[in-house]
Amino acid sequence: MSEAPDPSSVRLPGDWEHLDVRANGVRFHAVEPAGLPTGDRPLILLLHGFGEFWWSWRHQLRALSAAGFRAVAVDLRGYGDTDKPPRGYDGWTLAGDTNGLVRALGHTSATLIGHSDGGLVCWATATLHPRVVDRIVVLASPHPRALRRRALRDRAQRSQFLKPFLRNQIPRLGERQVTRDDAAFIADYFAQRSSPAWRAEPDYAQTVELNRSAMLIPYVAHCSLEYRRWAFRSQFRPDGMRFMELMDQRLHLPVLALRGRDDPYILNDAMADGHRWAAHQTYRQLEGSGHFVHQEQPAAVTEAILDFLRTKPEATNDVAAKKARRIRPARTSWYSPDRFAARIRRSRHAPDGR
Repeated sequence: MSEAPDPSSVRLPGDWEHLDVRANGVRFHAVEPAGLPTGDRPLILLLHGFGEFWWSWRHQLRALSAAGFRAVAVDLRGYGDTDKPPRGYDGWTLAGDTNGLVRALGHTSATLIGHSDGGLVCWATATLHPRVVDRIVVLASPHPRALRRRALRDRAQRSQFLKPFLRNQIPRLGERQVTRDDAAFIADYFAQRSSPAWRAEPDYAQTVELNRSAMLIPYVAHCSLEYRRWAFRSQFRPDGMRFMELMDQRLHLPVLALRGRDDPYILNDAMADGHRWAAHQTYRQLEGSGHFVHQEQPAAVTEAILDFLRTKPEATNDVAAKKARRIRPARTSWYSPDRFAARIRRSRHAPDGR
């Protein structure tokens, strides 16, 4: 590719329409099937994973819309034709993006469906903004605390998870690696984590080429790596410790967790451990699929999602636990949301700004 692709190159033609939606101070590029009513349909927000863009949900967009939902796929902050600010790739801001998108699209709540990094945004939004989330579906995306737990305890998960995170921590070096040879990294990324059956299909070749082109859009490589840089570095900083403490809550909304049985990157135990933080988690593994389960087995994934959406949520009888939402007894900490807010209020009146 002689020239970097324009961001508008991801506005692919088809039986959908492209929207510009402003939320949380950012302009998001969103896509939904054309010609369908919006206001009377429950909203489903589809959030893609690392190295991709809205195109990864092409199969589910049509199928979920045909089933009576308003399915909207977005380019996450820093991807595709969405704005690419230099900051805002932390868990709080990404959850705020989703919260703002639901409201900007004219809805008060939504079902969130996310793959990989998009799934982590689902977990964060459900925890930090529970009023706008009806249900979540996460694909190859464990709860953040479950992933950290397994990365620390399990050698197999640690070897798969930490190596790419460590490799891309150095600024500019990671960007050069990702974009070298027309983003050949993306081709390798898909080849190493997908099933042989999908790699033999024309759909796979098209998907890889589109994602390689999308990665070469100016600033996308940097922004996509910022997600991983924050996820790793925050573990050793106060902001990350506060985020993980806030995530240590037991959700009482319905959760569907899906994983391709042959996924070499996110392993079974990390996904299954999500029940510790989700009282009503349903976990399924799909045969003949790797990391990109929603693209490798689109019909099976869509069927699982629709079955999940049609199931009435289980009642939660433990009212006290639902209010507290902590999975372990409260402990004394130097940080709490109330203490942090009080400190901010005091700082406004301090002469030296402390």
